[in-house]
Amino acid sequence: MKVGIVVFPGSNCDRDAFYAVQQTTGREPCFLWHKETELPPGLDCIILPGGFSYGDYLRSGAIARFSPIMGEVVRFAERGGFVIGICNGFQILTEAQLLPGALLRNAQQRFVCRHVHIRVDNADTPFTTAYQHGQVLRIPIAHGEGRYYALPDVLADLEANGHIVFRYCAPDGTITDESNPNGSVANIAGIINRRGNVLGLMPHPERACDPILGSVDGQGVFKSLLHYFANVGV
Repeated sequence: MKVGIVVFPGSNCDRDAFYAVQQTTGREPCFLWHKETELPPGLDCIILPGGFSYGDYLRSGAIARFSPIMGEVVRFAERGGFVIGICNGFQILTEAQLLPGALLRNAQQRFVCRHVHIRVDNADTPFTTAYQHGQVLRIPIAHGEGRYYALPDVLADLEANGHIVFRYCAPDGTITDESNPNGSVANIAGIINRRGNVLGLMPHPERACDPILGSVDGQGVFKSLLHYFANVGV
């Protein structure tokens, strides 16, 4: 499994993602500079990391969507390549229309940085087979524009087709308003596209891959991909 991690001006979780992939899978990822117009051969997965690409000017992810490398990322995804967008990366994926909906400013109008609980609502994706359906994970968040929104027909489609992968929840897995840290519609924390090869999530699994960080619950995302490429491939 060969993983590339895009580095935008303002990315601050690129090295976290590098460490998580390396430590969890034993594979050595590579960095992809935002000005690149070609991808290295043999890539299986691209990670768009968290941070503040281009200073989040205009709105989060709006400028990064036009980075030279994003044309290649879009074509990579359209060919069936796997893409993970974490936090700012999720925002970029919606701006690039690789995922539906949008990420809006948090309902409480302030930045939120803390651990939350999320429930695995689809354990049958290439990104989640290391988890159990309904499993509750403890994962950190750090965002000011993480409130997921989609029109009713889009939301209905996500619900009907199992494209909602993670939801914010209480420690016991109950979906409540109190457990929703940003006001996301239907407590959505992460979704997948129709084809099943593009995942976007606001929580940071790469920051929950080492016991010293207080949680290893994020390891499953990377272990699931490793298992997929080892046993299924594309």
